[in-house]
Amino acid sequence: MGLQTPLFESHQRMGARIVPFGGWDMPLHYGSQVEEHHAVRRDSGMFDVSHMMVLDAAGNETREFLRYLLANDVDRLDAPGRALYSCMLNDAAGVLDDLIVYRRAEGEYRLVVNAATSEKDLAWMRARAAGFAVEIRPRPELGMIAIQGPAARAKVLPLLPPELGNRARALKPFHAAEAQGWFAARTGYTGEDGFEVILPGDQAAEFWDALAQSGVLPCGLGARDTLRLEAGMNLYGADMDETVSPLESGLGWTIAWQPEDRAFIGREKLEEQRQAGGLRRFVGLLLEVPGVLRSHQKLFSGERYVGETTSGGFSPTLERSIALARVAPGSGDRLQVEIRGRRLPVRVVKPPFARHGEPSIEL
Repeated sequence: MGLQTPLFESHQRMGARIVPFGGWDMPLHYGSQVEEHHAVRRDSGMFDVSHMMVLDAAGNETREFLRYLLANDVDRLDAPGRALYSCMLNDAAGVLDDLIVYRRAEGEYRLVVNAATSEKDLAWMRARAAGFAVEIRPRPELGMIAIQGPAARAKVLPLLPPELGNRARALKPFHAAEAQGWFAARTGYTGEDGFEVILPGDQAAEFWDALAQSGVLPCGLGARDTLRLEAGMNLYGADMDETVSPLESGLGWTIAWQPEDRAFIGREKLEEQRQAGGLRRFVGLLLEVPGVLRSHQKLFSGERYVGETTSGGFSPTLERSIALARVAPGSGDRLQVEIRGRRLPVRVVKPPFARHGEPSIEL
């Protein structure tokens, strides 16, 4: 048995198929992964993401610490309630994790990190916080539910505590509000609109059931993966990890190069990489014939090996197989992927592959 979220009994009651994931017992699906995927693209679906670690950082030097810790710059969070996506790098510019940081108040921030890396992340942060006046506090008593899809916000707002509902109604993307011990952010991992709601764990099941009664479909890890893949969003441990720079993971946009005098972990190595050039490209792939794209499949341009897929699968929206991949510079837009000893044609495309239930690339 792994760790269990506050919603574990709800998942069992709803007939979820439970699988181990990052040390947790999590729902893979509730019957049909494809139906769950389409629900998010066309209407609304909800995900138990309580396995992710919520960390609150506070102190007189929290801002200075986070500016040193993260490749993106929390000075971009110019007001409470704003959110920022960033990579946390090691000294060699490898990606230790990707995370979201929210500014709550002066000197107070909230971070949400991946479940599988949470203990490693916490140890890394605390070790590097030694020279700063900052306290990093895990919040294991909190639950987290992501509600995503074109109808998600309309279905969620009436179910939030009234004060939070009033504040959340006006939120712009990548903004958050909190009240009465609840926290609602207009963020997500599907490419669709919606909220990620952080709330007391002992209130999570009641909120989950109310969402279900309002027509929000419970969704598992399977749909979460196909949705994020269609949206062109990286999966930690597949599309990037400690051995790979964000510059070769399609995450160059998350690096705040200005101001030039901001010293952050990994900056020196990133500068070297940028100046040296010759970096691999991070691209999307569309399989042009029947077949299934998976991670770690070799890619060729003619007879030249040019890279490999990092994650892949079947896209329910496109009804085609898609993947993300890291390839050599100058490798062209028509490649071949090796699947079970055969080389099949793939076309290089720019993600996202789909949004709002429709393809966003040419098929």
